[in-house]
Amino acid sequence: MRMIKRLLLLSLPLVAIYSWQAWGHHAFSAEFDKEAPVTLEGTVTKIEWINPHAWIHLAVLDTQGEAIDWMVEGGTPNTLIRAGIHKNSIPIGSEIIVRGYQAKDKRCEPACKANGRDLTFADGRKVFMGSSGTGAPKDGSDPRDSR
Repeated sequence: MRMIKRLLLLSLPLVAIYSWQAWGHHAFSAEFDKEAPVTLEGTVTKIEWINPHAWIHLAVLDTQGEAIDWMVEGGTPNTLIRAGIHKNSIPIGSEIIVRGYQAKDKRCEPACKANGRDLTFADGRKVFMGSSGTGAPKDGSDPRDSR
């Protein structure tokens, strides 16, 4: 009986660590609205190349010419590298177009948020920038959808 208690006590930190990681990651539908597609054309202001998702920050002009800050969630850095996007392939100041879905809360504090599906570079190249298997709509962006 003592041995079982000891094993339980020793395994508790591992359970806590792994449950925290599972809690931290989310499905598409937990944060983003499949009924709110967006197409963002703007200037890259910042890149966050971090796990579990990379973020591309854009300044997008609204109809009055005011710059609106957007944070666009992409897949993991590893997924993006396999798709042909690396940290230096999207220079600060470059113009890109991102198609995706807006966050459910629609708040734009400190910035508007979206989940990116595909990214189009100024030269016309288009790459998938999302994560597969997260519950995002099957919109033709994910090359794995056709499998």
